[in-house]
Amino acid sequence: MKVSEIMTQQVTTITEDTPLHEVARLMLEKGIGGVPVVNEWGRLIGIVTESDFTATEKCLPFSMFRAPQLFGTWLGNDAEQMYEGARNIPVREIMNTSVITVTESEPVEAVLDLILEHDINRIPVVKDQKPVGIVARRDLLRIMQREGAKTASTK
Repeated sequence: MKVSEIMTQQVTTITEDTPLHEVARLMLEKGIGGVPVVNEWGRLIGIVTESDFTATEKCLPFSMFRAPQLFGTWLGNDAEQMYEGARNIPVREIMNTSVITVTESEPVEAVLDLILEHDINRIPVVKDQKPVGIVARRDLLRIMQREGAKTASTK
């Protein structure tokens, strides 16, 4: 089975200048966990996921101590204030530019390997460096649904 058979083809994309509040609105409205970032020519340059909106642990400089950071700022006692302050930060400041991608013609096994190897939840599908689809972990359920439909129709 090829990636083209399970990928979601309606890909929502954003530009690197899109403010974070707009990205959050898109993700919530569309029920998606990640958005590819494209340049002015439509080429993939990054991705923003739900994980980018949560705190991560970072080492304090010159220390073994790890502390939470949110949007590149050390997390204090008022996360709500930090989210409010980050509303207009452009996506370029938090996007991941090391994007793992696949093509439509690759086998689904390649997606599974990449998801496991890189511990990611979604992989953009590209053609000529432009997003044409996306495969999320939930898209893999289509394989089970398709097989279940075949089994049910043969009974």
